[in-house]
Amino acid sequence: MSKSMKRVAKALADAGIETEIEELGACRTAQQAADSVGCCLDQIAKSIIFRGEVSGEAILFLTAGGNQVDPAKASAVAGEALGKADAALIRAQTGFAIGGVAPIGHLNPIRAYLDPRLLEFERIWAAAGTPRHVFGLPPKLLQPLTAAQVADFTSQSN
Repeated sequence: MSKSMKRVAKALADAGIETEIEELGACRTAQQAADSVGCCLDQIAKSIIFRGEVSGEAILFLTAGGNQVDPAKASAVAGEALGKADAALIRAQTGFAIGGVAPIGHLNPIRAYLDPRLLEFERIWAAAGTPRHVFGLPPKLLQPLTAAQVADFTSQSN
């Protein structure tokens, strides 16, 4: 088990959440991940990270699989203009590589926002620290784990 996945497993265990980390294989899209675990696209919680243009910090947007972050809405929610977060910032802030950013188990605290669409399901799936692993949990547990503020920052991709 990678160091990144161990941090996610520890964060889940520390929160008293019993769930299995599952290996997906080669999934490059949220739809492929949904197909692999047998759920609908919006049950995949994507971790999208931007860089705050004023703060310089990484900011996490947990988004339902079928939604996209709307840059104007996200900037309004974050209270600052947002730019692209590069791999170095993401790695320094979270400890994860792009493609495997988990919503929990970060090396450093991160400001986070949660797409309300994720709260409509009994179970959602999120990256477990690698691009090939996910964990499932009830979304009502994700919000307190991440201290994410529920906010409208998305547009539907279809």
